[in-house]
Amino acid sequence: MASIDLTVRGAGIFGLSIAWTATQRGARVRVIDPNGPASGSSGGIVGALAPHVPENWNPKKQFQLESLLMAGHFWTAVEEKGGGNAGYARLGRLQPIKDDHALSLARQRAETAKDLWKAAAVWEVLAADTLSEPSSSKSGYIIRDTLTARIQPRHACEALVRALKSSGVEIVADAAAPGQTVWATGVAGLEDLSQDHHRAVGTGVKGQAALFDLDARDAPQLFVDGLHIVPHHDGTTAVGSTSERVYADPHLTDEKLDALVEEAFDALPALRQAKLIARWAGVRPRARSRAPMLGPWPRHPGHFIANGGFKIGFGIAPKVAEVMTDLILEGRDRIPDGFRLEDSF
Repeated sequence: MASIDLTVRGAGIFGLSIAWTATQRGARVRVIDPNGPASGSSGGIVGALAPHVPENWNPKKQFQLESLLMAGHFWTAVEEKGGGNAGYARLGRLQPIKDDHALSLARQRAETAKDLWKAAAVWEVLAADTLSEPSSSKSGYIIRDTLTARIQPRHACEALVRALKSSGVEIVADAAAPGQTVWATGVAGLEDLSQDHHRAVGTGVKGQAALFDLDARDAPQLFVDGLHIVPHHDGTTAVGSTSERVYADPHLTDEKLDALVEEAFDALPALRQAKLIARWAGVRPRARSRAPMLGPWPRHPGHFIANGGFKIGFGIAPKVAEVMTDLILEGRDRIPDGFRLEDSF
């Protein structure tokens, strides 16, 4: 292979997306991951690409909005190059409204969404019985947004790998790392970064999820009291996820997932008759600042960080890839305020 312009360490969603975007810009890229693609939290099963609520706007929410809006083009290009299916579809989301206070808040957010989302998407309050398949709602009303999309995380990473290999990119377990280097190494990377500082810059948060043999592939997602129910393109439906900051085994599923599944049965009774086909547990990288960490690695010239995707990694990956490629290949720094490593000190 010709000399390398960019080495990407980490073959999760951030690393693979950056490698893909840089390759499209003409860079010669190599990806290194000793455990293989999607071996960490990017190998999950939920894939809810859901926006933050349209209020109290900040750079993180704007960044996420822009990424969600560019996702369709991003994944179409990946699939066309490699022939894989990422499972992306923007089918929206339904959220039952539980009481009058929540109803009032939802209506306020519907108004702010008009200003913040413009004509790109809609956040609206509807009577539950106006839907063809209404979801249980104590108030009789439901939120519908048209910005939320879905992805099948494992299939998405596989599609990126196929597209990269079709572009001549090597994905290897170990190799020399010439040229500039991006470190997109998830929880292990947070631990390495923390060693340079007097306190942790982030931590791993465990999540558990379940996958059912329920084909609702054309239906919108449900979001009920923090629970995501996500129909996938392959005829499965995912339920997730927990957030556990204290745990003994990062890969073990337990009674916390059992409780989550019971909540899902109450929210979508059809799941009770469906076969449970997979249980998943993994640890997601959460930065101390709660925002992703992007940009130069201080005191390490030529090295860059892309970490801290936590629950929104797949949703913001297209934009992360764009701004990191702008910075590394073209010297254009468009990293938002609050997203740099030093903001997590």
